[in-house]
Amino acid sequence: MTSDESVSASFKRAAAERAVDFIQPGMVVGLGTGSTAAYAVRRLGALLSAGTLKDVVGVPTSKATEALAASLGVPLTTLDVHPVVDLTIDGADEVAPDLSLIKGGGGALLREKVVAQASRREIIVVDAPKLSPRLGTKWPVPVEVLPFGWRSQALFLESLGARVVVRLALDGAPFHTDQGNVVLDCDFGPISDPAALAAKLESRAGVMAHGLFLNLTTDLVVAGPEGITHRVRGA
Repeated sequence: MTSDESVSASFKRAAAERAVDFIQPGMVVGLGTGSTAAYAVRRLGALLSAGTLKDVVGVPTSKATEALAASLGVPLTTLDVHPVVDLTIDGADEVAPDLSLIKGGGGALLREKVVAQASRREIIVVDAPKLSPRLGTKWPVPVEVLPFGWRSQALFLESLGARVVVRLALDGAPFHTDQGNVVLDCDFGPISDPAALAAKLESRAGVMAHGLFLNLTTDLVVAGPEGITHRVRGA
């Protein structure tokens, strides 16, 4: 790990651990996916193990998060048992000033969005470099598509102006999500109207989810050289 990566990791950890402070006994908590969310899961596990926090159950957004939480002794549940989540802690790849997001770098965008939409409170934790003047400036939009006919979805996305790259696994084969779908990373450049783009993506059969998370974030916790800041949507 380079010195820059080490600093970034320390900021991610600080933001994630700060977000865990919002968890109260008796809550159902959505557990995000990715390196930043993993810090929150580890902190939650430590608090539960120490008895500092009690009667909390987690809803994991991926098999990887489920395995991590289980290894730490975090009690787990499902949306079938608890269809309403008190709060979710998750990371993001890019955050615009209005708290809209690009997510899905970890490949769990469909499950993450399902849990986010079921949550009363969606707390996003990032390090300062994830802040952006406009979505698409720093990160492509992941689009999760059915394996069936995925090349036709790639052509559709290109017709919308995207430069499309098929996400690959470590073995060089197409990456598959926990749902068995393919992820197409779509570079649209800075997106002038994310809501309009989201509507076009959602109208397409075969597109199972996209990484534009709009009007879902309630809280943003950012860690950087100047410390930790907490923003609330609309404040």
